[in-house]
This record gives sequence, C-alpha cells and structure tokens, in this order.
Amino acid sequence: MTDRGRSALRQTEHSFTVGPSSLTWHGDRLVINVDEIGAPPMVSRVRGQIVLTPAAVTDIDVALTPDEAHIWRPFAPVADIDVSLDAKGWQWSGHGYFDANFGTRSLEADFDTWTWGRYPTADGATCFYDAQRRDGTELNTAIAFGKDGTPRAIDAPSKVTFRRSLWAVARETRADAGYGPKQVKAMLDAPFYSRAMVRTKLDGQETVGVHEALDLRRYRWPWLMPMIAVRVPRRAGWRF
Repeated sequence: MTDRGRSALRQTEHSFTVGPSSLTWHGDRLVINVDEIGAPPMVSRVRGQIVLTPAAVTDIDVALTPDEAHIWRPFAPVADIDVSLDAKGWQWSGHGYFDANFGTRSLEADFDTWTWGRYPTADGATCFYDAQRRDGTELNTAIAFGKDGTPRAIDAPSKVTFRRSLWAVARETRADAGYGPKQVKAMLDAPFYSRAMVRTKLDGQETVGVHEALDLRRYRWPWLMPMIAVRVPRRAGWRF
C-alpha cells in the first residue's frame, strides 16, 4: 500500500488508477494491474495481475454508524479470482470476493474495535460485521448473500472469542453453539490489526473464511503513527 497525492489519481466510468496500479472493468470482469514496491522488511517489486469475476454485483450499502458517516459496500460477496503475480508460487485461481469501506470521518474518531468475517456457504456467502462505537453503542450486522448476490438479513449465532493474534489483538467471530473458531492461516499481523483465514461452523456447516479484527484504541496511540508511515509510505510528485 502506498499513499499518493491527487496528481496520481485518474478515474473514469469503468476504471480507477492510482500511480502505476489500476482497477478496470472489462465486461463482467474486474482486472487489477499491480505495480508497486513492498514495504520493509520485504522491499521488492510487487507486479502482476488479478482478475475477479463476480457471480453478481450487489446494489446495497450498509451503514456502520447511524448518520451514515461510514459505509460498507459488499460489491461482489461471491466471485472467482485468478492471481498471476511476477513471483514464484504467486499464481493461483480460486474463490474470492470484492468489498470496500467508505467514510467522511476517520475510523478512529467513531470506533474503538471491530471484527468482520466473510464465510463461503453452500448457498453463497455469509458476512458478519460487529463493532464497538466510541459513543458506547454497538454494531451487529449479519447478512447472507445468495450466489446471485441477493442479500438477506439473518439472525447471527453467538459471538465466540478465539486465540489472540501475534500482536495480542483480541479476536471474536460468530459460530454455532459449542463450536470453537480457529485460525488456520495468518495473512497480516500488526499491533492494531489482524487478518487471517478462520474456520468456524454456521448452521451445522464448517467453513473457512477471511476474518479481520481492528483495535482502534491502539491505533490512536501516538507512537504508532510513525510505524504506519514506514509500512505505508507516501510518494509525492507522481505524474502520468
């Protein structure tokens, strides 16, 4: 990830370009071209292409705060993905998804913690979004998506805590009564954030999905910001 200025941005009806990388719709496929440099300690070129083919594109927005200052947009909760990066072992095809968050305020201004999970099911995918807001209220959202992208609000099973991340970020997800969720693959560990593949059980079906946990109380620590600047560098002066 790299922070770039306004001069590095171009946008059309079907494309979004930031510096040397871009996302472009070609019919029903989203083609993502990546040309970046990895952050320390793995400073190297990250180049290649990712092609995402949604089963369907949704038309819903999910408000994460009552005033809609923060929005979650599950564009394609069920999709096929093809990855071809210019590095040995980084070519594969499989099951994927595409979503995004938007907001008019910083996350740390409105949230203390949140957890999110997206789990494949026989009928499509199920997503859970749980958060503690700074005003003391909670967000508890559970949506099942059909393979055609149709959303359906569902009653979520109970929250279940599981092992903390490498940086001791607290984690929980939803699971059937009596089942213990478990990390099966670490994806990203930071002092305030964890992303991992997690196994849980929903309606009697075991499933492995992507899970994230975010601790914005830690993110607000003043000594943490310089660390983020190292991992997410700023690149000024880009010109097309």
